[in-house]
Amino acid sequence: MADGLQTLRILTLNIAHGRGLSAYQGFHSARGIERSLRRVAHLLRKVDADIVALQEVDEDSHWNRRIHLLDVLQEQAGYEHAYLGVHNRRSGRLPLAYGNALLTRFPIRHAEHEAFGQASLGEKGFVCAELETPHGILPVVNLHLDFRSRLRRIEQVETLIQFLVNKKYTDEGTPHLAPLVCGDFNSRSGRRGDAVRHLFQYLENQCDYRLLPQGRRSRTFPSLLPVHGLDFVFVPPSYQVCSSEVLRSYVSDHRPVVVELRIK
Repeated sequence: MADGLQTLRILTLNIAHGRGLSAYQGFHSARGIERSLRRVAHLLRKVDADIVALQEVDEDSHWNRRIHLLDVLQEQAGYEHAYLGVHNRRSGRLPLAYGNALLTRFPIRHAEHEAFGQASLGEKGFVCAELETPHGILPVVNLHLDFRSRLRRIEQVETLIQFLVNKKYTDEGTPHLAPLVCGDFNSRSGRRGDAVRHLFQYLENQCDYRLLPQGRRSRTFPSLLPVHGLDFVFVPPSYQVCSSEVLRSYVSDHRPVVVELRIK
């Protein structure tokens, strides 16, 4: 934590299977993937976030030369705790295994993940981890929504909402903070009837959440010349927002979002 135990820094980034700015990850050699991961790890070390939420992280995929991306990033960026939720798994001659991941300075009390469907390619989902912070258990949700269909995104958000309604924490006797929710939403914050606004309305009804980043400076995609804001952090009222920034970075086709919070 940047300021004793009072400040919390979160980064969310779609790492695009470690392909950098290329259109397709299968074009890279193992050396190219490793070079791309070094750039991502350099970014993570520079930002020094307490919680890193990553999307499109491969565990054992043919198009990444079967390099376990999270293991490499965890070692090179120096994070003690990590979790990967695989939402796509395909065996055979061209295996695939990838999903959403978390790197964190905090011990992970419990973690689980859920895929929105059963496709072996292109399936989206979310990870929910309970982190042991000095202020209690902090649930963090890292999700990735469908990019093709607005209706599909709404269905996926409804799945997440139902999960949050039914969520049973591992130790009900320990104080729990309101969950942080972040990730790649594949929809813009101002678009009515789409996923970001739909989830925000639910969370705002629970307590006074804030959606970050906002305005013209929220654009994250494509990273070379961003025209869409697709990556967000939902912040509960137990935190004061110190800063919110989209970093100018070209380690992926998305730009990273960094939010710094202070415990109230």
